[in-house]
Amino acid sequence: MSAASIPVLTLARDKNSPLDPPPRYRELRHEAPISRVRLDDEAPPTWLVTRWEDARTVLGSTAASSDTTRPGYPSRTPLAMPRGFFNFHDDPVHAVFRGVLTREFMVKRIDALRAPTSKIFDQLMSGMIEQGPPVDFVGTIALPLPSLVICELLGVPYEDHSFFQEHSKVLIDTAVSGEAKTTAQVALADYLEGLVEQRRREPRDDLISRLGAQVDAGTFSVRDAADAGAFLLFAGHETTANMIGLGVLALLDHPGQLPRLHAGGAELANAVEELLRYLTIAQSGLSRVATEDITVGDVTVKAGEGVIIMLNSANRDEAVFSAADRLDLSRSNARQHLAFGYGIHQCLGQPLARMELQIVLPEIFRRLPGLRVDPDQEVTFKSTAAAYGPSFMPVLW
Repeated sequence: MSAASIPVLTLARDKNSPLDPPPRYRELRHEAPISRVRLDDEAPPTWLVTRWEDARTVLGSTAASSDTTRPGYPSRTPLAMPRGFFNFHDDPVHAVFRGVLTREFMVKRIDALRAPTSKIFDQLMSGMIEQGPPVDFVGTIALPLPSLVICELLGVPYEDHSFFQEHSKVLIDTAVSGEAKTTAQVALADYLEGLVEQRRREPRDDLISRLGAQVDAGTFSVRDAADAGAFLLFAGHETTANMIGLGVLALLDHPGQLPRLHAGGAELANAVEELLRYLTIAQSGLSRVATEDITVGDVTVKAGEGVIIMLNSANRDEAVFSAADRLDLSRSNARQHLAFGYGIHQCLGQPLARMELQIVLPEIFRRLPGLRVDPDQEVTFKSTAAAYGPSFMPVLW
């Protein structure tokens, strides 16, 4: 295959099926599960992985690097990430940051946030109901809820949340230039650097204060701590906001499955896993570059070659999930999904995301059983964002 004939990776969805991955991925899983693509017309070829088993092979390999500065790393806007953006680094940098931060997302700590999260959600819902329809569900519920919760966890004043939302959108938009991403990244870290220094002087019971303690212990520099806080802040609210919005849309399309949400306990937990599998917001996939040859299926990815793992395709793999294009909240193996990635770089904040979804999705339909999309307005989606979701979602009840 000549370089000119290698297709450009598409994120385009069928406009009639906005909750499904591009239909081309289904064809690739059967015809060419490990194929060559380019990120744009000028970019060099990179490998595209579309099957579940192959995705796990790459993500679980110690020879698959997350370091954005390595030659061959596939990115439309190559950007050297600071150490605090640890998921874009390999060990030992990744291991140091993850080792410190993992304890912040242990089940016990997240369970302690359930009551504050429920209170925040209740206040937002009451405000929306008082405002009356129609309202934009994204701006009124889906985005403010995880923003407030992550600010609560970190200890960031919520009055600054619009600043974080503005810069977070830049960081996850695949159409934005590397220069603009750098500007947003620095702005977030500059703000948090001041907050880290403040909490070193006046510590509180929050994550920023504990990051400051790590500075005092010599584990991190002040900038490292600020960058880690910035990474958690932007990664922890926009992504969950997308899942809340998409989750509501999916459930509106499948009202017969709502009893699974209201059952609570294990049934509710499983229902959330199935929604994570079915919707998989990481629409641009996960990027890696091989540091040595990796055998993936019947293909050898050679050292120095890039790989893009399409999680939304892997999670629709019929070889693993029967009737994979069907939402089934009782699916027995839903938790085998790769929505949070796989291997040592899988999403650190997944317990927080699960907790928020388990609170929001049943309660919104309990309080507003007549919830529906406004037929006179159009739902719009983040078509160029790395994390897919609705940008505007007008609802009635």
